[in-house]
Amino acid sequence: MFDERSASSSTRALLDARKPGHTLPAALYTGEGAYKADCDIIFSRHWIAAGVACDVAEPGDVVAVDIGPASILILRDDDNELRAFHNVCSHRGSRLVPPGRSVVGKLVCPYHQWTYDLNGSLALAPHMGVDFDRDLHHLKPVALKDIGGILYVCLSQTPPSDIDELERVMEPRLVPYDLRNAKVAFEQDIIEEGNWKLTIENNRECYHCASNHPQLSLSFHAADFGYDPDGLTEAEKTEANDLLDAYARYGAHWDNEGLDYEAVEHTVGWPTNFRTQRLIIAGLGESQTPDTRAAVAIPLGDTDRPWLGDVHLWGINSWNHVMADHAVIFTAFPIAPDRTLVRTKWLVNRDAVEGEDYTLENLTSVWKQTNREDAHLVALAHKGALSPGYRPGPYSRFTERALDEFTTWYVERMTEAETPS
Repeated sequence: MFDERSASSSTRALLDARKPGHTLPAALYTGEGAYKADCDIIFSRHWIAAGVACDVAEPGDVVAVDIGPASILILRDDDNELRAFHNVCSHRGSRLVPPGRSVVGKLVCPYHQWTYDLNGSLALAPHMGVDFDRDLHHLKPVALKDIGGILYVCLSQTPPSDIDELERVMEPRLVPYDLRNAKVAFEQDIIEEGNWKLTIENNRECYHCASNHPQLSLSFHAADFGYDPDGLTEAEKTEANDLLDAYARYGAHWDNEGLDYEAVEHTVGWPTNFRTQRLIIAGLGESQTPDTRAAVAIPLGDTDRPWLGDVHLWGINSWNHVMADHAVIFTAFPIAPDRTLVRTKWLVNRDAVEGEDYTLENLTSVWKQTNREDAHLVALAHKGALSPGYRPGPYSRFTERALDEFTTWYVERMTEAETPS
């Protein structure tokens, strides 16, 4: 039987045991107690990426998202306002809608047909009597922020206030792409057989890219994610120096275009972990496609300009690539200690027509392949953490600094929070 008190004590001891600059003790990746604590602290008390505004483009559009054991609704109401609620009927707790998208006039509980308006108020409660006060039984709201068309939610009644910094930094960086008025051209869910923290760690470095992501590497500059300057061959040194020169040229171009591009790191010491930077796309420099050319003939927003690069954004449970022709939005949600849902959405201009302005194969093939490759690597890492031979290993100070910062942030947030009870 699961003992929450002993599990909490054990998790705290594991957090205290983490050696700086190293991966976590194995049980923080594999243990049931750590998983429950992660759901209670990280995914219930922090701002979590949940979707995009164009998931719910019209009044009556609803999307249900599971976040650990919780389920939430994100919808657009009759006044065209975005709202979020717990996906729980106020009667006896039934879930109102299944995961995924729905279109509704009202929210009707399938159990006893309690009916809610899209603003969350209870409109109908059959057989509850004429003296029943419906105002006391509205849906429980969830904090929601739309930042440049990417939706963040917080299940806590006291959400971290530093979400305002994410909004300050990212709103102007995303405005030119008009993601709020884009559309989801394709969506893919995959289950990675590993802990959610291993999913995020894998995403935070490109140490593994050259040997594992041949397609993605055509549009990525591995040097963007760090390198050991003393370990480079002469050819690699020349390539690294050429990239520095290219950033000087691109930086001048982006300055002329009025585009922010410098790295912003809001990580260790802050509740809302994020990092952003405008990166140069390798190859022909247009997009993350097999030939690095634009996949979509109609650009996003007002981005009909050359060499805009890749607006790269990392978050607590998300990573994103926003380019002139399309955006790829990723979210990761824990399902179990050893299972993580990775949801990928490809966004294009709302007026773009499949088969005329883009093909799904060209649009999605690079990241579909990369997701498969990453899922394999995460499964290998999780199997390793289960082994009695596992011991926390050192991060490279050159190529894995972001992992060390994420893990340090995780330990800080877990130890600063109230112990789950």
